[in-house]
Amino acid sequence: MAHIIVFGNEKGGSGKSTTAMHLMSALARSGHQVGALDLDLRQQSFFRYIDNRESYCTINDVDLPMPKRFSLRLSQEDSQKAAQAEEEGRFAEALDTLEAECSFILIDCPGAHTRYAQMAHSVADTLITPMNDSLIDFDLLARLDPATGKVLGPSIYSEMVWSARQLRSQAGLKPVDWVVLRNRMATLNAHNKRKVGAALQELSDRIGFRLVPGFSERVIFRELFLNGLTLLDLKDLGKDKLTLSNIAARQEVRDLIRALDLPDVQISF
Repeated sequence: MAHIIVFGNEKGGSGKSTTAMHLMSALARSGHQVGALDLDLRQQSFFRYIDNRESYCTINDVDLPMPKRFSLRLSQEDSQKAAQAEEEGRFAEALDTLEAECSFILIDCPGAHTRYAQMAHSVADTLITPMNDSLIDFDLLARLDPATGKVLGPSIYSEMVWSARQLRSQAGLKPVDWVVLRNRMATLNAHNKRKVGAALQELSDRIGFRLVPGFSERVIFRELFLNGLTLLDLKDLGKDKLTLSNIAARQEVRDLIRALDLPDVQISF
């Protein structure tokens, strides 16, 4: 069966699509065929990234690793029950189609709670939750006491992940590996950074996710999106004269792949 990796965060702008594309590139470079689903049916940031990549390859006559895509759409059924059944059928078809060819399937979820997102979380072997390293974004995972900074309890999103875990357990499936990425961390050991770190560690112990350093705020990531490229593509394109910042960014990608500890994935970039 394909290993399903879900990128979930109900806040926008956390770096889900950037992380998904870099992981796709790394998996492809390990010899895997990768499938892709974009469940943000309005924004389609993940698929727009892939569109940009296809255009770049066509214009510049180059060949870069590409995922297999499957597009979903919302049901137009009037009955909520009928709509749910139709969307569940489409989602199952998407997984079956991609699994026939792919050893990994990447699913990018929207910054909102939807039926498709809920289904994706229930089938995830690995759940990656990128979050901006700030107290503003921390409430995605938990409620904090504003006076003490102590964790009061899990958020609605964390409870949804917990429910998805229960469904997997009832189905006799292996527990999901939940990874929280701390993106855009400040380079200085600021008070806010320490406070977020302490709260995340406490919550990690309580509800069971792993903390992994993510990507820093770098201009290169925004520039790469326009051409659908990743840091791992630059050497293939003869653009291996990287700045110190770009080298550091590529090391962040290596560290992420290593920390995810995915099956049959070699770091060769």
